[in-house]
Amino acid sequence: MGRSQESFSKREKEKKKAKKKKEKMAKRESRNEDNNQGGSLDDMIAYVDAYGNLTDTPPEEQEKVVEEIEAEDIVIGVPKKEDTGEPDVNVGTVAFYDSSKGFGFINDNNSGEKYFFHINNVTFDIKENDKVTYDIVRGRKGMDAVNVALA
Repeated sequence: MGRSQESFSKREKEKKKAKKKKEKMAKRESRNEDNNQGGSLDDMIAYVDAYGNLTDTPPEEQEKVVEEIEAEDIVIGVPKKEDTGEPDVNVGTVAFYDSSKGFGFINDNNSGEKYFFHINNVTFDIKENDKVTYDIVRGRKGMDAVNVALA
């Protein structure tokens, strides 16, 4: 009878599989040896000192840094707003207003930005080219003008 039904490529694949398996076993054994040599947990732990540096000294043995804080230096609450000289209210001109739908846009005099406003946020009868003051809040599609009043 003739040779077995295995072809050359099948035998080569089997050889490669066997070689990979041996390499994998060798790597596993070398890892096990490395882990067994220095296996104490204390050798693997690192600590952080007061300055944020890694060290192998436990915190009890490190020197403690004590900083004196005066009671007068502690500020409770929000610091007072400093006067920057800029006005607190925004001033602009009504660029567009549709009275049938009840909305319009205001051009800011300082930045040139356009802000949407609705008739519910206006305290007077408004028309185009009126000078107005307003506050800005975040709306659904961007910044909106509210508390619109005649300047």
